[in-house]
Amino acid sequence: MTRAGVRQLLPRKIVPAALSATHRHYQTPAKDIAFVLNETLQYQKHLQKLPLQNGDSCDNDFVSMVTEAVGSFAEKELYPISETSDSVGCKQTGPSSVITPPGFKETYGMYVEQGWMGLSYPEEWGGQGMPQSLSLVTAEIIATANWAWGMFPGLSRGAINTLMGHASDELKQQYVPKLVSGEWTGTMCLTEPQCGSDLAQVKTKAEPQPDGSYKLSGTKIFISCGEHDMADNIVHCVLARLPDAPEGTKGISLFLVPKRKPSKDGSVDMKKVNGVSVGRIEDKMGCHGSPTCELIFDGAEGYLIGTPNRGLNHMFTFINTSRMGTAVQGLSASELAFQHSLWYAKDRLAMRSLSGVKNPDGPADAIIEHPDVRKMLLSMKAISEGARSMVYECALLQDELTEAEWGGDMERAKKVDDRMGFLTPILKGFLTELGVEAASTGIQVYGGHGYIKSNKQEQNLRDVRIAPVWEGTTGIQALDLLGRKVMLQKLRPFHKHIAEVYSYCFALLREGGGRNLRRHATKMLLGALEWQMLTYRIAARAASDKDSLGVASVDYLMYSGYQHMGLHWLKMEVAAEKALSSAEREQSREFYEAKVDTAQFYFDTLYPRTKSLVATMFTPTDSIMRMKPEHFSFDHAL
Repeated sequence: MTRAGVRQLLPRKIVPAALSATHRHYQTPAKDIAFVLNETLQYQKHLQKLPLQNGDSCDNDFVSMVTEAVGSFAEKELYPISETSDSVGCKQTGPSSVITPPGFKETYGMYVEQGWMGLSYPEEWGGQGMPQSLSLVTAEIIATANWAWGMFPGLSRGAINTLMGHASDELKQQYVPKLVSGEWTGTMCLTEPQCGSDLAQVKTKAEPQPDGSYKLSGTKIFISCGEHDMADNIVHCVLARLPDAPEGTKGISLFLVPKRKPSKDGSVDMKKVNGVSVGRIEDKMGCHGSPTCELIFDGAEGYLIGTPNRGLNHMFTFINTSRMGTAVQGLSASELAFQHSLWYAKDRLAMRSLSGVKNPDGPADAIIEHPDVRKMLLSMKAISEGARSMVYECALLQDELTEAEWGGDMERAKKVDDRMGFLTPILKGFLTELGVEAASTGIQVYGGHGYIKSNKQEQNLRDVRIAPVWEGTTGIQALDLLGRKVMLQKLRPFHKHIAEVYSYCFALLREGGGRNLRRHATKMLLGALEWQMLTYRIAARAASDKDSLGVASVDYLMYSGYQHMGLHWLKMEVAAEKALSSAEREQSREFYEAKVDTAQFYFDTLYPRTKSLVATMFTPTDSIMRMKPEHFSFDHAL
């Protein structure tokens, strides 16, 4: 994406949305995005280390233009069709035909034409060659404006990453350019009727053919964007078993199955479908604009991706891409809940403030003057802004991983991958749980009006409720974190993270700073020490009681999330204090003061939740596992 190309997409004039009774619109948080990237995470210094990803051409002005252009697209095109997509949903019109909600196909055509899909992919595959992190920034903006629509390009990214990482050169040449351009879309086909996350039970079969292809037969369920009318072809990444495959996860292979088989020139016959049909579209609680399909593979022609019986390992490239995308969903739901609530809290009049009249010319004070409402607003604000910093940190790590892989520095790539492996379950589990909390809090701010569809808060809650469930439930993420990433790796990723917390906080205390900064840095130091001791205690307990890991795991994940978000709020507070001491930042003084105030709120109100999590983390195993399964009954007489 060249500067000239982005500049053509910029709106002629940006008019900030007014806080009034008519404001129920999404507004791109461009200033906060810039603050996190440039002032908190030192984005420009980071980009200088990315010569293979055109980091030197991705300066502040270019990032700002991209944010503004995508923000304009999201505000003007995507957000207005979000409510309609929820009420209309997707319609199945045939065995291989699904119609998306009004406006979806047209806006996707604009997205493809403007080149956004290929923003962060190599130029040799038809992309723009920009860092991966920039693509994630655009994904956040799109996700907040219209989550269901954003799932289509999000899944395509997972397919692209999987093919680029594991497919043969022949498959890459035939499929990657069309996915990078956005002309085709991708899906991830894992789940089957008899198994959800337990993929050892996968039964879909792949029969080898004389020409080197395979015939796949089986049923996959819960396939997001599995069928639609937005692109001419859909590339399915499918887990299946070869005839001689061993049992369990060690016998799963990964296959590429196109909806329509392309000819050598890349064209497809729109009248021919490759043995893939839709059994039904699931009638979901939310995300109605995204068709979640049961797909039936009936002798569909497919092609092996990577090594036989190593399919689950290869598919984790897709899974981890989706897990990070789901963490973004938690962030976007929090941001949207806050934006939808703020105008209402400032405009809605109800009762008088406990500390005295604030609106003497009106019949009552605005509800933002009441401590409970203020607490809810600050909670949503602290969650969304803390989440943004956490997600963007991982986006920068993805840049480092890509740079190391492209440069052939596999030792460096392994270190960065281990770091991301430790953080990913925390972000996916913690941020999605807080996203649901923020969306529910947004309804509470409105009172009874929040339960009414026209105010748009209830859709946000319904849409985000899936986030803690898909791509592995919070419980699965917690076992991944505590079991695989901490215990099985002998605490190495954990120790590295804790060492970085200690180093940052000690350096901050040595530099001095204001009283609150020192107090918060001390809190984080003590928190890191507690986190370390708790981890040792869990490991010792698990040596004689394996179920204790399951008892502690979700509380441990949430505890880890609050600790990690605390570190990010400390970093944002440092950046804000630095800006406040600069005369150049005087015009934005209110913005930085709000940052400092929100950091104070986080450490006073949300961070203390770690105390209750410590208590429940060590619930006696017998208290949970003692009751026999047959004693769980709605009628104790049975």
